[in-house]
Amino acid sequence: MPNLDTDAATPIGRYHDLLSAGTLAADSQSQLNALQESRGLFYGTRPVCTVLRPRFLTPGQYAFLRDRVKVLLPAFQKIYDIALADPEFRKQFGLREWEDRLLEIEPRFACPSPTSRFDSFFVSETELKFTEFNTETPAGAGYTDALADVFYGLPVFQEFQRQYDCKPIPGKPGIWHALLDSFAQFRGLKHEAPRIAILDWREVPTFSEFVLFYDYFRSMCVEARNVDPRDVEYVDGKLMAGNYHITLIYKRVLISELIERGGFDHPVVRAVRDGAVCMVNTFRCKILFKKASFAVVSDEANAELFTPEQLAAIRDHIPWTRVVQDRKTLLDGQTIELLPFVIANKDRFVLKPNDDYGGRGIVLGWTVDQPIWEQAVKQAHAEHYVVQQRVKLPYEDFPGFEDGRLQIIPRMLDTNPFVAFGTHMHGCLTRISTEALLNVSAGGGSTVPTFLIEPR
Repeated sequence: MPNLDTDAATPIGRYHDLLSAGTLAADSQSQLNALQESRGLFYGTRPVCTVLRPRFLTPGQYAFLRDRVKVLLPAFQKIYDIALADPEFRKQFGLREWEDRLLEIEPRFACPSPTSRFDSFFVSETELKFTEFNTETPAGAGYTDALADVFYGLPVFQEFQRQYDCKPIPGKPGIWHALLDSFAQFRGLKHEAPRIAILDWREVPTFSEFVLFYDYFRSMCVEARNVDPRDVEYVDGKLMAGNYHITLIYKRVLISELIERGGFDHPVVRAVRDGAVCMVNTFRCKILFKKASFAVVSDEANAELFTPEQLAAIRDHIPWTRVVQDRKTLLDGQTIELLPFVIANKDRFVLKPNDDYGGRGIVLGWTVDQPIWEQAVKQAHAEHYVVQQRVKLPYEDFPGFEDGRLQIIPRMLDTNPFVAFGTHMHGCLTRISTEALLNVSAGGGSTVPTFLIEPR
């Protein structure tokens, strides 16, 4: 866990002391604003980063995070493999009928989610809790890589590096190689260059990140376009955006929105079904994207599926999670009636919709009154929800320069390792917030770059 002590002897304390001297804070804020403006680093109209300090991880902390990801990934792969082959087992994930139909489409490469991201909280040196697994449209790698470059240009960061060696943890290269490897498997050719479409609605607030990926793909000497799903046609066996022939989709559009707006006859669905275009991530990513995947791995009914090492990692790092239903289950070694227990212990639990993003629909039990909680549990039981045990949220002080003065405010922060090929960590996203829901759209929310640091 990053040292929360702000004493001058610690990296955080040293960084804040530098900001307190002379005009360094004002100069750094001015530079941060200018660089984000010039690079288009905005979520909608709001700057992606609103503070003057990045996230610091020591090499030991990074190694621990990377190792835990490596141990847990085979457990998730195990339940995915069984779910894909066994419709009865797959019912545990709560897929909708149309999502089940999409599983029949063969992606023509091995991994359903060549690029993904865990969301987690690093509470202490040994307390690490993974709370979600975004296997559909993991965002943020473009932003965090660009912000790392921006911070190298800040006066305070230049001064800080006199005492500390700082290394970024890039995310874009892992996504790039996952796309290329999937395309090579799809085509059966190692040397054919793809023609990439970064696919999502043009009005989404994360569009500026698509521009970052467009620039990155072009810098790697590959053709790329930002493409709206409404602007494509499937003609003569080719997926076209105007006169641009798409052979590889970097899918950022949500599958649910694509189907809701375009149905099963949408050109993208037909082209993927026919094998006319490679799409990353695949329609099969939906299995593990469901919040219920955490219920499947942590449910005592499925314990026999995992190795002793995996079971230990699940116990240590996956919060107790269950689909909201009328059943008996184990919690802390005791048998409980799920619904009455959850209703009676609201301060211990979070309700999450089985398939949503951006914090929508989440109810934090400790933030609402009992009648509201009881109604939320009833609604969760009627719909597709999971209940998850509350996780302790870590805090760190982050500085900003506002109203002509330096302000240092405690903020909650998460730790979100990107995953390549479903096998290993390849980058890290950190989000901070003054609200309990950590998301770029949350109140006081911000993305900050993550650096590995060591004293020089």
